[in-house]
Amino acid sequence: MTILRAAMTETRNAFSDMPETTADLGLLAGRMDEVRTANVTHLVELARDAAKLGAQIVCFGELCTAPYFALGEDELWFALAEDALEGPTVQAMRAAAREHGVILVVPIYEQTPRGRFNTAVVIDEGGDVLGRFRKVHIPRGENERAGFHETFYYGPSDGRLGNGPADVSKNPYFPVFDTSVGRIGIAICYDRHFPGSVRTLAANGAQLVFSPAVTFGAQSRRMWELEFLVDAGRHRVFVGGSNRSGAEHPWDVEYFGASYFCGPHGRVDPLADTRELVIADLDLDELSGADSSGWDLARDARPDVYSR
Repeated sequence: MTILRAAMTETRNAFSDMPETTADLGLLAGRMDEVRTANVTHLVELARDAAKLGAQIVCFGELCTAPYFALGEDELWFALAEDALEGPTVQAMRAAAREHGVILVVPIYEQTPRGRFNTAVVIDEGGDVLGRFRKVHIPRGENERAGFHETFYYGPSDGRLGNGPADVSKNPYFPVFDTSVGRIGIAICYDRHFPGSVRTLAANGAQLVFSPAVTFGAQSRRMWELEFLVDAGRHRVFVGGSNRSGAEHPWDVEYFGASYFCGPHGRVDPLADTRELVIADLDLDELSGADSSGWDLARDARPDVYSR
């Protein structure tokens, strides 16, 4: 068997000095480095814990360096955006990857000359940056719990990622990274709702797709239990969905957590309960050979009859 021990975080903002009300968010002006440092320090500790438990790869949560700020619109948070190759978060995570010998998937708020993006950086166990994925679909709306205003903060992927040879995908919007432990794809939060996301990653060779998310509300909770399982079974790939857990001041919107791994045969049982981590052993051999279902969806598809 070819076993990949994979881990995801299930945590929330680690910066403790948050204002009590949204009206006081301005008190954070000039303190984005403190917010970032508190979260990165906490996540590095979790990466260390995961590595001690044998994890070979760790995926952090969406926009992991801060609270989920897109519940409102405030230019204050623009100061959190950073360079995805030379910024402080990636530099700290490169050092952590080297120290603990673990591959890291690090979702950050990216600043570029062309604008800001919701981005995940992939760092190998030697501390080298393999490349990045930018969130493709950007939501704006509200549900019964709160609104989400992501288009105010960042745009959709422009496909101009400049990834090196580790990216084996032919699709510029959905890179697949050939790592020492397998081929890894990423679909951030809202991307998971679109049928083409995991389909494209699997078609380009992904064996494991991470979906770091910040999600809440009744419909999202229902779909969380369905979408990953369907995609994993339909496209013969492992999927790991990581969600925040608990509420963050000052918005106090409850994130339902419920992070899990699944594969072609359903949910994968996690290892013993670990604080703010979900760890599972994924048998990559399940993805090779004939499909036990007897299906051959790629062969039998009828693209000529689908809606365009």
